[in-house]
Amino acid sequence: MQGLGELESAAMDVLWRAGEARTVREVLEGLNRDLAYTTVLTVLDHLHSKGWVAREKRSRAYCYTPSLSREEAAARAMRNLLADVGDPEGVLLHFARSASEGERDALRRGLRKRS
Repeated sequence: MQGLGELESAAMDVLWRAGEARTVREVLEGLNRDLAYTTVLTVLDHLHSKGWVAREKRSRAYCYTPSLSREEAAARAMRNLLADVGDPEGVLLHFARSASEGERDALRRGLRKRS
C-alpha cells in the first residue's frame, strides 16, 4: 500500500485477513517471520499514529483492527496516485481501455449505483 513500508504492509495484511481485532503477539505469529515482539509493537504503533489501525485496550494488551478495509485503502492509494499525475483523465481512460471485460463490468455497475 502506498505510504506504508514493507513490514507495515505485511502487518496490515495480517489484520485484514484476520477479520477481527488482533494483539501484537497474534500479529507477530501471523507474520510468520523471525521478528522481535517489540518490532511488531513499534510497527503497530506507527500504523496507529498514521491512522491505519485503531486500538483498544483489553486487559493489559492493545488489540488492533484496520481503520479501513483493504478495498478502501486501495481506493485511497489510487486517489492519491491520480492526484499526483499531470493528466488524471488520461490515466483513467488508459486504465479503462486496458481493463478486462470483468473489470469494465464492475466499473459500469459501480458508476450506475452512484447515480
